[in-house]
Amino acid sequence: MINRLISVFFIIIMAITSMILFIPAVIIWAVTSPFDRRRIILHQYTCFWGAMYTRIVPSWHVKLMNRKKFRKGVTYVIVSNHQSQLDILMAFNLFRHFKWVSKAEIFRVPFIGWNMYMNRYVYLLRGDKESIGQMMKASEKRLREGSSVFFFPEGTRSPDGKLKKFKPGAFILAHRLKLPILPVAISGTHKALPKHSMNFHGTHNLYLNVLDEIPYSAFASLTVEETSDMVRDLIMKNINELIKFEEGKNE
Repeated sequence: MINRLISVFFIIIMAITSMILFIPAVIIWAVTSPFDRRRIILHQYTCFWGAMYTRIVPSWHVKLMNRKKFRKGVTYVIVSNHQSQLDILMAFNLFRHFKWVSKAEIFRVPFIGWNMYMNRYVYLLRGDKESIGQMMKASEKRLREGSSVFFFPEGTRSPDGKLKKFKPGAFILAHRLKLPILPVAISGTHKALPKHSMNFHGTHNLYLNVLDEIPYSAFASLTVEETSDMVRDLIMKNINELIKFEEGKNE
């Protein structure tokens, strides 16, 4: 009962602060849009907005690792595993410029979704072939403009934290545009906020580790599927290392 009440309180806080924080977002969008087409300034404000929620819960301990490997001014195809809705908030802690590929339902959420539209993030209607094609075109456009694009190639959250098969979209774009891939490993979020649960689940360490970028030359000779498998293996290996590290701390 207490865990449920804590979760309800957190949702209420998110709803109230979203209404308040949306007002400066609109002002930033209106003032900067004429000269900031990529919405770099608005995205930085959105990073503050999103990261704030990972910091206001005392029992969530954010562990951000190797942030400097996400080099400023470099356009990446960013690829991460997806354990929880918290993954999005965790990634905002990077305070680096990128565009999200996110399911269309999130864009319909008042204030938060409207801000995503203003940021020119990329929406996707899962299972819809036409929407997938539009997502690929929009993502390619953002990449050509110089904005990194952040993908969760599993397509949906993992219910138990284990990696699912990666979908090919991100890797097709990396090959087509000859861009480096930046793998990101996230661990611990599925325990803090499991899929299909909004209950509070106690104290947890939340890890986000930026791995070494993979230059185009490292996968130019590989197929899209081979590239996908290579990146998935790198992320999975790192997640296993983070799990072992966490377990070692608790022994």
